[in-house]
Amino acid sequence: MAKLDLDDIQRRMDGAVANLKSDFCSLRTGRASANMLDSVMVNAYGTKISLNQISTVSVLEHRMLSVQVWDGGMNKVVEKAIRDSDLGLNPQSYGKTIHISLPDLSEERSKQVRRIAAKYAENAKIAVRNVRRDGMDILKKLEKDGCLSRDERRLYEQDIQELTNIYVKKIDEALEDKDKDIMQV
Repeated sequence: MAKLDLDDIQRRMDGAVANLKSDFCSLRTGRASANMLDSVMVNAYGTKISLNQISTVSVLEHRMLSVQVWDGGMNKVVEKAIRDSDLGLNPQSYGKTIHISLPDLSEERSKQVRRIAAKYAENAKIAVRNVRRDGMDILKKLEKDGCLSRDERRLYEQDIQELTNIYVKKIDEALEDKDKDIMQV
């Protein structure tokens, strides 16, 4: 028998917002963030590995990143992976360390980043709505099975809709904050 767990619904909606914030961290806004290289995949040891699994990324200045590759022989491969990523970065090797100076965002690149951020936000909203739909389906099944009255189902539906509205608002606020961050540059 199906069972409704509002805490699980809230946890899943929290996950959608957390994923959105993680996606936002990977967007280049002109301000350095160690997370912005999380999406960079490196061809290392015969397989594709995330950059953060073979190096330490740190912020030197507000527009400068430092990548310390643990295996010094991988520097050229890491440089190429960063250069080939869609982040528009040009890494420079200084011995065992790779420095990445973040250029100013052009107006065109800024608009492109804003569109990507909006797409991430829309995907998060879709995830939240899917969680809502799953909850509503459980309620209908519980009512059909005789475990809930029609009035109880409607009350739970209102609770789920309120949660959905709260999380959609959180997503909109996160997008608005990211938009401001992008336009500040």
